[in-house]
Amino acid sequence: MALTFDPFTELERVATGMLQARTAPRAMPVDLYRDQDRYFLTADMPGIDPGSLDIDVDGQLLTIRAYRSGANSQGVKWLTQERAEGAYLRQFSIGEGIDTENISATYKDGVLSVILPLNAKAKPRKIEVAMPSTEAAEGKSITA
Repeated sequence: MALTFDPFTELERVATGMLQARTAPRAMPVDLYRDQDRYFLTADMPGIDPGSLDIDVDGQLLTIRAYRSGANSQGVKWLTQERAEGAYLRQFSIGEGIDTENISATYKDGVLSVILPLNAKAKPRKIEVAMPSTEAAEGKSITA
């Protein structure tokens, strides 16, 4: 078996490992968009323990937590270990217009999807503009 050695890749791997503590939260890239009367948040969280996934809302703060455990590796000699264990944590400030009672979430294929519906007061609506009749407006100016 032929092995290649790239000193720059190896240096980057070592530096990244030294800068990131094992207990530091893992990166959780997210997409957030609005479609009509709700927001959609999707987060990449591959390999997490589904039982560790926790989402809560406290006032205007949405918190997502999860944990990824490492491989059972007692007695093995690692050649490389890039899939580190650790905690995922992200917090989002949500506006008062979110219906926090009806937030829903699903986790499938390593992707968390959260739907944040708007409450009725926050939904866009049309305001009718009242126009006084021209006779009434002219009559007021003549008598004044």
